[in-house]
Amino acid sequence: MQSTPLSSFLSPKYWPTWFALGFLRIVSFLPLPVIAVLGQFVGLLFYILGFTRRRIALRNISVCFPELPAHEWRKINRQHYQVLGQSLFSVPMNWWISKKRFNRLVTVHGREGYDEALASGRNIIILAPHFAAIDVAGLALAQERPMLSMYQYAKNGLVDEVVKRGRLRFGGELVERKAPMRNLIRAIRKGRPFYYLPDQDAGRKGLFVPFFHEMASTYSVLGKFAEMTNAIVIPCQTRIRPWGQGYDVFLSPALDNFPTGDDLQDTTRMNQEVANLIRPNPEQYFWVHKRFKTRPPEDAEKSVKFYQ
Repeated sequence: MQSTPLSSFLSPKYWPTWFALGFLRIVSFLPLPVIAVLGQFVGLLFYILGFTRRRIALRNISVCFPELPAHEWRKINRQHYQVLGQSLFSVPMNWWISKKRFNRLVTVHGREGYDEALASGRNIIILAPHFAAIDVAGLALAQERPMLSMYQYAKNGLVDEVVKRGRLRFGGELVERKAPMRNLIRAIRKGRPFYYLPDQDAGRKGLFVPFFHEMASTYSVLGKFAEMTNAIVIPCQTRIRPWGQGYDVFLSPALDNFPTGDDLQDTTRMNQEVANLIRPNPEQYFWVHKRFKTRPPEDAEKSVKFYQ
C-alpha cells in the first residue's frame, strides 16, 4: 500500500483536520497518566452527551451479560466510555512516540506459543477483537516480524494517510478489505503473521452464529484463511492498565483442532474465543458498534427495534 505525500493535503478543506492532528501531536508529548486523566474526562463528556451511542453500547452489554444486574450494565458502559476517551488520545500517541517510550509502556504476556511458532516457521493468524487499544499489540509484535492487517479506507484522505503511516511505523503491510483475498493468502504463506479483526457485523453475507447469548452476523473467513495457509490461530487481548500505567498484551495458546473445515462450526468457535477474551475486562471492548445490527431472517421484523 503506497503512501501519499502529506503535501497533497494542503487545501483549505483539510485545515480543520490538520488542526486536530496538531492538537493530538501536542498531547502525545504528555505523560501517559496525564493523557489517561484527560481521556477519562472527555470520555465521561461523551457518555453524558452521546445518548444514541450510549444506548447502543448499553443494549450490547445487556444482551451479552444478561446474568448481571442493570446497574452493572450501566457501570460497564460508563467505564467503557472512559476507556474510549483514553484511546482517543493514546492511539494517535502510539503513532508518534519513540520506539523506546512505546516499548516501555507495553508488556506482552503468554508469548511462548507465539515464539515457538515463529521459530518453527509456522504461519500465524492473531485473532484480535476490537479492544480500545487494539493497535498496541500489532505495533509491539510488528517490531519482531512485519505484520499483515486488513484495513478500511477512511473517507478523509489526510486521516487515512496518517492512520496508515502510524500503523505501519514498525513495519508490515495493510490489505484493504475489498482487495482480492489472494493477495492476503499469498502474504500469509510467505510467513507474515496476520493480525485479524474478526468481530464486525457482516451484513447479509455473514453466517448467523452466537456472539455471547445472541445470534450475530459474522464473517466466516477465519477457518478458510487458516486452512488455505496452514496457519495456527492465536487469540490476543489488549488491555489498558488503570491510570495511564501502560498496556498489557495477552497471547493465548493456539486454538486446538482448528479449523475443522465446517464453516458454521469454525465461526461459532471463533465467536466463543472472542467472548472469552472480552469477559475478563468487558469495559475495554468496543461496545458502541452495532454488533447485532443485521438480524437473522426469522427476526427481520425486529431489526429496526433492536437498538431502540
